[in-house]
Amino acid sequence: MRDDEDFRVFAREHARTLRRSAYLFCGDWHTAEDLVQATLVKIYRSWSRLGKRDTVHNYARTVLLRTWLDEKRKPWRRREPVGSEVPDTADPTIDIAEGVSRSWDRDVVHKALLTLAPRQRAVLILRYFDELSVAETARVMRCTEGTVKSQAARGLDSLRAAVARLSEGELTHA
Repeated sequence: MRDDEDFRVFAREHARTLRRSAYLFCGDWHTAEDLVQATLVKIYRSWSRLGKRDTVHNYARTVLLRTWLDEKRKPWRRREPVGSEVPDTADPTIDIAEGVSRSWDRDVVHKALLTLAPRQRAVLILRYFDELSVAETARVMRCTEGTVKSQAARGLDSLRAAVARLSEGELTHA
């Protein structure tokens, strides 16, 4: 029973960050919730076999990434990307104009992120949103550190190009 309570504590503490990462992977809040649920089920099944509880969060990232990649490969998931809005969070310390600009920037970056290849997107999310080191990202993705570095470099180049395309498109339509 102690294992069950430990798992509940883990799930409560980490579900929010897993959900955010899942959303960044897939771009849809409903799919992100499904991915987190599937991830937590997989982790629960192996909970008693997991040794160090302090490394479980990295294991959870790996399971989430693998679950997303598996889900992405399913034929019924091949469809047009969802164009939902990124939810805004209130920040009372800024003025409205600055907030609108920041929201627009965040939306453009998120749309651009969704155009990247899955592995490049995964590397950028793990490195820059989840703030993992190169070594930690390599462990989560089960690849070499060199692969992480090259995927990050290519991903950043692709992200910059996508942001530029989206920004030009927004400016010409304004």
